[in-house]
Formats: sequence, structure tokens, C-alpha cells
Amino acid sequence: MPKQTKKSNTTTKRSVNNSQGSSADSVFFLKLVLFMVLGSMWVKVTHQDTLGLPIPIGLIIGLMFTTHEHFQIDRKIEFAVLLVAMLVGYFAPFGLYIAF
Repeated sequence: MPKQTKKSNTTTKRSVNNSQGSSADSVFFLKLVLFMVLGSMWVKVTHQDTLGLPIPIGLIIGLMFTTHEHFQIDRKIEFAVLLVAMLVGYFAPFGLYIAF
């Protein structure tokens, strides 16, 4: 009988380890989604419809967050996501428009 209890304990330990791994993946995916949304934000300043100056404010804020990242491998992926999001955000019609 003691052998059966031992098997159930190892099964329980394995299931706990699997749940921790999947939560780390979901946290990483959430960070990538947040960096994608943040990187696509632009501030576009125009002066009487003649002079337009786009500023990638989301990229600047995202770079500040990414430089404080603990894992260096994740930084490279997050930099790539920020750059792709910046290009998408430049051509997409969303962001903050300031006209004076």
C-alpha cells in the first residue's frame, strides 16, 4: 500500500510543475500583446495641415520598459515586436493627433 501513495505524490508534483510552466507562457504572451499595442502608438503633430511630425511615443516608452527586462533573450524578441508594431502603427489611422 505505501507504494500507491508514493505514486500519487509524484503525480501531484508533476501536475504542479506543468501549471507553473503554462502560467509563465501566458505571462510572456501577455507581455508581447502589450508591447504590440504600446509600440503602435504614435503622436502626430501637424501645423495648419502643412507640416506633419510623427513621433513614435509608444516605441520610446516600450524601449524604456524593455531595457529593464530581466532576461536578455526576451529583450531581443520584445525589441522585434516593438519595431514591427511601430511600422504597423505608422500606417494605421490610430494614435494621438495634435493640430495647432
